[in-house]
Amino acid sequence: MKRVIIAGGGAAGFFAALSCAKHHPNYKVTILEKSQKLLAKVKVSGGGRCNVTHACFDARALVKYYPRGEKQLLGPFTRFNPTHTMDWFAQRGVKLKQETDGRMFPVTDSSQTIIDCFLKEADHYHIDIKTGVGLDKLSRENNVWQVHTTDKRIFEADAVIITTGNSLQVWKAVENLGLPIIPPVPSLFTFNIHDSRLQNLQGVSVENASVAIHEKNGLQTNGPVLITHWGLSGPAVLKLSAWEARKLAAANYNFEIAVNWVGTLTKHQVSEEIKTYKNQYARKQVGKHPLFHISTRLWNALVKPTHLNYADLSRQQIEQMAESLSCSVFKVHGKSTFKEEFVTAGGVDLSEVDFKTMQSKNYPGLYFAGEVLDIDAVTGGFNFQAAWTTGYIAGCSV
Repeated sequence: MKRVIIAGGGAAGFFAALSCAKHHPNYKVTILEKSQKLLAKVKVSGGGRCNVTHACFDARALVKYYPRGEKQLLGPFTRFNPTHTMDWFAQRGVKLKQETDGRMFPVTDSSQTIIDCFLKEADHYHIDIKTGVGLDKLSRENNVWQVHTTDKRIFEADAVIITTGNSLQVWKAVENLGLPIIPPVPSLFTFNIHDSRLQNLQGVSVENASVAIHEKNGLQTNGPVLITHWGLSGPAVLKLSAWEARKLAAANYNFEIAVNWVGTLTKHQVSEEIKTYKNQYARKQVGKHPLFHISTRLWNALVKPTHLNYADLSRQQIEQMAESLSCSVFKVHGKSTFKEEFVTAGGVDLSEVDFKTMQSKNYPGLYFAGEVLDIDAVTGGFNFQAAWTTGYIAGCSV
């Protein structure tokens, strides 16, 4: 009987274990989880609702949501993608629903539904689950893996699947085998900004804005932007933080961004719109009649002078308004974690893994799945989809 140990009792770990147990019913499958809590990240995902996946069913479109892993995940996503995820859960009595932004949740709106499903399946397949037992060191003798654990035990296995997520301890154990680790840096974070223009605007959002690193050819991302008590958040900000994770870490999170509050409109286009409104509604007061679907509070924080009527605006004042609306420059000093869903760029070097099997190219019987790899995505269920896909393939391949 082959012995398979899965290090990590999270999303990728459970999916790998269940995949292995289903495809190889004669194997002994054991999950080792360092903490006392199983599936902790699943529990808090999506505000406790669990954003299981995203309604993006074309593999070539799906990989575009991954700043790191795009090239490597194309093949795996042809084998197991959101369509397969939906089917997998449906076959086990868990129905998913799609929201307007493409995110998919269980119809119960409870992450416990997903957790209960996994635990029930694990029980069905007689998977041995040990909590409070973490991976500390790996060694190999006579084609058998020795899994040294944090509680000073040694487990022997014919194959090991590492799914521990962002674990410096496990990355060190892997590095000691000679496998390179890409140094981890945070991804998916919000920007800390102390600026008078944003004071007392917590909770104000703009549905379609663009955010760019304020430099020549700086990357630009589009989407909703949310003003918080510490600065700026929202999908556009989080996307920028993901794609520029390494650059922003190198800058020690001190940099400048330019926010276009009116989406992709240029300064000239904004100026022309204001002039047109001025001609049609000359007697209306600037501060009481915002344009471009911007809230009155944000409008009054951005444009000056607000006490004048549109008829009284000079050409220079209109140009200043257009500049502020289309290119507000803010200094960022630091970052904040996005909710509890901490995501890291970095991990096991992808060039060391065969993505047809998720096995190490240099160590037979050693597999990787989930965020322990140098793979990460933007928000919306994509990180979980990578966990399901890589875990499924690793479990099949053992």
